[in-house]
Amino acid sequence: MSESLPLSLTINGRAVGPVDVPLGMPMIDFLHEHLNLTGTRFGCGQGICHACTVVIEAADGTTSESRTCIFDAHYFNGKSIVTIEGQAPRDADGNVIELTPVQKAFIDNFAFQCGYCTPGFVTGATVFMDSLKRKPVRRADLEQAIEDALNVHLCRCTGYVRYYEAIRDLALATPGYVID
Repeated sequence: MSESLPLSLTINGRAVGPVDVPLGMPMIDFLHEHLNLTGTRFGCGQGICHACTVVIEAADGTTSESRTCIFDAHYFNGKSIVTIEGQAPRDADGNVIELTPVQKAFIDNFAFQCGYCTPGFVTGATVFMDSLKRKPVRRADLEQAIEDALNVHLCRCTGYVRYYEAIRDLALATPGYVID
């Protein structure tokens, strides 16, 4: 029997734990098997494709993305994360009240093909938009900023153009995110 340690964290705004989790269990397995949060996708299993990313919310309000296939669940102990299921606000019954601006932009631009990588792209784009809110980018630098933010995400269907267009359109339409 493998050794377990208690794990406590906040997922999608709710406290989870302490719950005993085997050492070495990848976070994606914890999300899928223990919490039935299956929207975060297992892609390459090596941390390369970024289909498995979640948002980490820091105490200062900033966000970053983290892969869950290569990080042990205990890496997230004490942290606050948001999975793809937790990005849009939900009512008491768990129904989505309204999609996030990023999710709306992806739908408006039909920015997905098979959809397998979409949760990772939504996560990356959400973190990118949060960074623009804190530090706007010059219009001339927007395309490069989007590429820098999303370039680590892989899409086997090559849907990059629509992903990037969706985020560009959203950034340009959001007051204060892009400066001339």
